[in-house]
Amino acid sequence: MLNTKSEETLAPVMSAYGRFPITLEKGKGSYVWDTEGTKYLDFTAGIAVLALGHVPDAVEAALKKQLGLLWHCSNLYHIGPQEKLAKMLTERTCCDQVFFCNSGAEANEGAIKLARRYAASVLNKPEGHIITFNHSFHGRTLATMAATAQEKIQSGYGPVVPGFKYLPYNSKDSVADIASDDQCIAVMLEMVQGEGGVIPADKTWVQQLSAICAEKGIPMIVDEVQTGMGRTGTLFAYEQYGIEPDILTAAKALGSGIPIGAFMAKKEISKLMTPGSHGSTFGGNPFATAAGVATIQAFDQQDVLAQCTSNTAYFHEKLTALKESYPKQLTAIRGLGLLIGVETKAPAIDLVNELREKHHVLILTAGKYVLRILPPLVTDETEIDAFIAAFDAVLKER
Repeated sequence: MLNTKSEETLAPVMSAYGRFPITLEKGKGSYVWDTEGTKYLDFTAGIAVLALGHVPDAVEAALKKQLGLLWHCSNLYHIGPQEKLAKMLTERTCCDQVFFCNSGAEANEGAIKLARRYAASVLNKPEGHIITFNHSFHGRTLATMAATAQEKIQSGYGPVVPGFKYLPYNSKDSVADIASDDQCIAVMLEMVQGEGGVIPADKTWVQQLSAICAEKGIPMIVDEVQTGMGRTGTLFAYEQYGIEPDILTAAKALGSGIPIGAFMAKKEISKLMTPGSHGSTFGGNPFATAAGVATIQAFDQQDVLAQCTSNTAYFHEKLTALKESYPKQLTAIRGLGLLIGVETKAPAIDLVNELREKHHVLILTAGKYVLRILPPLVTDETEIDAFIAAFDAVLKER
């Protein structure tokens, strides 16, 4: 038995996060306010969650309505908003069925389980492995941590769940390796490695992977937890690559900040999810799926994808000009849509802190020397100009 409660004074919340020294209290659109009343331009969007900005009117109205109807009833009963959201997703993707959960990690966990069930039931390879790629990020549960090919994520949590093999991202050698690997039962990848440095997948490479998966009869799993829901300019990034995943995951922006995740699949695979094969107490509850329905409706009504495309072109033009002005400080601009990475000479966290402290602008890092910029898709040119002006001022001061 462990010792009794320590007399050491600790914060009641575990210190699993390195938090910035502000407490946010409210938000609207592209802005948040802290408890001191300071207003910040938020180009983190809750780490790619708030595609429609903070507290979007249409989603807020739908949630207020749902609060007066039903919050939870379990998946032992049919749930109207869940079925409506599933239909919306299957109509907009290459998938036939959806399973709802509560987060991106759970969505990827479910996708892994589904791929393994297919391997055991159809491929007759219950001991095979799933290919993932170096610098990927798929979550922090035991299985998704094992799928994540980053030692820093796995450190201290061994033994790591077996059944994964890591290969180089965007490498033709990986395609050859998979082609000759008789124990490969699935391939899992991100269209843009967000946590791994904002690295877009090469289109030709992805198409080669897809062709190999089709040839071998194994599922291709595309993790769109961060890239999905319009972040890259299409509802899902795979649409820009000329492929169709067999299993697709989503979360983050699907509920505009209300926790929800989903994994989807084509019917040949999804039909293996029979009663008792998987489950979730809270997954797909009426409140979360009402948020998802309202979010997709807002995408359609506000033409959000067109806004994202326009904002992307404008933002990249401004960032490119800034890079040309500061070639010794900014070395590369990359990404897809409004998932933007800026490679820097100085430690990225220093720039993040300076932007927050001096100019009240919030952004993130994606590695030691990469800034990750994630504005709401519905931001506007005025807000982009404000960000560029603040970034320019920080670079000029260095």
